[in-house]
Amino acid sequence: MGKARLPKPVMILTGAAIMMSIGMGMRQSLGLFLPPVTHDLALKAADFTFAVAVQNITWGLAQAPVGAIADRWGLRPVMLAGGVVYVIGMLAMLSSGGAAMLAVSGGLVGIALACTASSLAMTAAARAVSPERRSMILGAVGACSSVGTLLIAPSLQFLLARWDWHVGVVFFLLLAIAMMPAAFVAGAVDAMPGPVEHRATMREVIGQALRSRRYLVMSGAYFVCGLQLIFLTTHLPNYLEICGQDPMLGATALATIGGVNILGSWCAGWLGGRYPKYILLGLLYLSRSCVLTIFFMIPPTPTTTLVFAAAMGMLWLGVIPLVSGYVAELFGTRYMATILGLSFVVHQMGSVIGAWGGGLIFDAFGSYDVAWHFGVLAGATAGACQIMFGGPVRPGRWSRPIAVAG
Repeated sequence: MGKARLPKPVMILTGAAIMMSIGMGMRQSLGLFLPPVTHDLALKAADFTFAVAVQNITWGLAQAPVGAIADRWGLRPVMLAGGVVYVIGMLAMLSSGGAAMLAVSGGLVGIALACTASSLAMTAAARAVSPERRSMILGAVGACSSVGTLLIAPSLQFLLARWDWHVGVVFFLLLAIAMMPAAFVAGAVDAMPGPVEHRATMREVIGQALRSRRYLVMSGAYFVCGLQLIFLTTHLPNYLEICGQDPMLGATALATIGGVNILGSWCAGWLGGRYPKYILLGLLYLSRSCVLTIFFMIPPTPTTTLVFAAAMGMLWLGVIPLVSGYVAELFGTRYMATILGLSFVVHQMGSVIGAWGGGLIFDAFGSYDVAWHFGVLAGATAGACQIMFGGPVRPGRWSRPIAVAG
């Protein structure tokens, strides 16, 4: 009998990139629904952003157990289940008539994202390639996944400008269905042999992670990543609209972020293979705060908004290949989905504050001034702490991955 044919890594990487592209592209375009949904359903901005907050906290809380399930029973069934839940979440949004059903939809989409978005997609990509190529490949998958935001945001705004917002939800529903074939293909990584390493249990690896200063500092800084990104994707379209800009500008800005992030994620992966990842993460957070400061200090115009979007695109999801590669570097890939899931809980706590907190601040003060001041300060603090405290205590002390079961 001949040997079973192993899945081709390029197919796995393509499936992971497409699945992540659609899932993240929809998630990052949700802010475009804020004006039409709140107007049609007579809701406040905080009502809509509460649903986004529910989505993000559900995603965060679900990511670690979902990752543990995937590590134990395989990525494919979990990712396929996520596609089904995404469809159900879009159906709930389609039938919503108030804040309560929007929150239910947000919770379902959060669970779906835990199954289909960055953590599991990057785990599949990391397992499909050798450690020597891992950082570059993670950057490339992250870059390809940015195509979703580039295409979905302007397409959604085109629909919202011409028809009722329910048409936009139907568009998202169809995209959610399209995720499932990609999830099936990416899940073929389950058939690939794992690395031959000294065996360690999931509990042992989690315990080592929770005692690792480098991992804890990285996770704390990851909080600010969630805060800044979700604040922008949720509130940037509304901020531009109240400043008198064309509603299409918000969608164009999000698309520009997604388009430029193709280069940004690739560069992050390339740099991560050559320089310390904790230093690159710190510089990325500091750079984001500088860009935010400049943009919010001057009145927005189409030109300044697109320049801002391009700059943020270079700094956007480059965090994902760096964090994913860092976790694989420290702890291996056997329980990578679980370890990434634990850090992602902290990331999503920041997302909740960025989404819902931004809405509460806007409702209370009628502007986003307090919100962006807080975001800039948090980003600068996170960047500085990541650089100063995120490295090894002594050169080489943490240079090798923690041994895990192959």
